Amino acid sequence: MEKNTKYVFKFSENVSEGDRTMKALLGGKGANLSEMCGIGLPVPPGFTISTEACAYFNDHNFSWPDALQQQIEQGIRHVENEMGAKFGDPKNPLLVSVRSGATV
Repeated sequence: MEKNTKYVFKFSENVSEGDRTMKALLGGKGANLSEMCGIGLPVPPGFTISTEACAYFNDHNFSWPDALQQQIEQGIRHVENEMGAKFGDPKNPLLVSVRSGATV
């Protein structure tokens, strides 16, 4: 199951990989941010790590699923492309906010 499991869900003006019906998977904040993007409200781009990733971490001796690293990197690239900035770039840094909100 783990290899093909989607753990990271992107949202922005151009992408909404979730909605309010996915609260158990994305947490309240993640589901609502994706829903707001889906209906055209102005929300900064971002991504949500699913509650399945959190459950995996808890169930597998505090280790991440193999697929998670690559999906997070894709999520960061998504935000970089949307914002025109680069994570770790001293001249044009991507500024981020990390929020918790999962149900697990």
